[in-house]
Amino acid sequence: MRWPGATARVLLGLGAGAIVGLSLAHWSPTSAATAVAIAQPIGKLWLSGLQMTVVPLVLSLVILGVATASDAAASGRVARRAMVVFISLLSLFAAYAAIVAPLVLSMVPPSEALTATLHGTLPPAGATGAPALADWIGSIVPSNAIMAAAQGAMLPVVVFALFFGFALTRVQEDRRAQVIGFCHGIADTMIVIVRWMLLAAPIGVFALVLAVCAQAGIGVIGALAGYIALQCGMYLGATLICYALVAVFARQSPLAFAKAILPAQVVAASTQSSLASLPAMVESARFRLGHPRAVAALVLPMAVTLFRITSPIQYIVAACFVAWAYGIEVNAVTLAAGAALAVVISLGSIGLPGQVSFMATVMPVTQSMGLPIEPLGLLLAVDTIPDVFATTGNVTGDLTATSIVARQSPDARDGDDG
Repeated sequence: MRWPGATARVLLGLGAGAIVGLSLAHWSPTSAATAVAIAQPIGKLWLSGLQMTVVPLVLSLVILGVATASDAAASGRVARRAMVVFISLLSLFAAYAAIVAPLVLSMVPPSEALTATLHGTLPPAGATGAPALADWIGSIVPSNAIMAAAQGAMLPVVVFALFFGFALTRVQEDRRAQVIGFCHGIADTMIVIVRWMLLAAPIGVFALVLAVCAQAGIGVIGALAGYIALQCGMYLGATLICYALVAVFARQSPLAFAKAILPAQVVAASTQSSLASLPAMVESARFRLGHPRAVAALVLPMAVTLFRITSPIQYIVAACFVAWAYGIEVNAVTLAAGAALAVVISLGSIGLPGQVSFMATVMPVTQSMGLPIEPLGLLLAVDTIPDVFATTGNVTGDLTATSIVARQSPDARDGDDG
């Protein structure tokens, strides 16, 4: 007998928790209260186990991301152009998510029962509220990096990691290699711990969903369905934006571009893996779009390693959904901080397994916006559902970036990487 995969087990935990919670709420309110009292500490314990890995994992990933990007940019003019395009597009899509997601969510009033339940059963202990502009600016650079890490202040921690990573590129090569190896060791160790925590994900998700459904009722299921629909819609919107970017910056017909990349999109949708789609992307770039081999052979592997347009969208939409569910107003300064952090973290998180990357990336962005992280356990359970749209969007973004770089690199010729 073959056991179901990790994603299937988490979804089973989600479904079982919803059924048990709703049934208890309907048939036996007294038993529901008892079950909630038991389930809440279990769910909180599981979330704390995931949360304890976030600071060291993010710190090491950002440092490694800076080192990887610096090494890539040092390999030639085409690589440097690619890095500029990657960062520009990630910033664009982060801004897109920060503008569109709150606007869409504002059109749908949150369930009063859900909001009351979240405030009552999942206290926003990590939520500090939106800071004033002067306070926010003053807190970007930490006066004490260790204290910022201890307090879980993710934006100052990431700023310190950026300074550390860029300074590391100026250090003697053998010493730099030692630090990078140390960071790799920290990241790999934290990922092992996260994997251990994810083994208990069905139990943790079951406990969280049971507690919320037993108190908020069917509105929880509707809210999660709305979250899935919002993510899918945002990913489709990002894909459409890519066609417009190709028309404006690569001077290509969007229709011709869409036809050329369709085989790669089909592979992406079927495999849900950008890496597995790389051969199809190279074929589309070289023989359907006519890009120079020097560009396609360099930029596409870089894109798979460093560039994923749906990552900042995922982080920001999840954070905005948490704010919406709690009825918390998020101002423009907080959204801008979350968007900037999402761009930085997305550069360092490529290659992490799906559920590992969710908690290692969404949680810091949510925390940096002063929002509770407790509902993220529920979002983790359903976030794998929009993966088809996310991978398709990422592959479209990779080929869009390659087209823009090819347009900007008339000096690139086959066999010459610039």
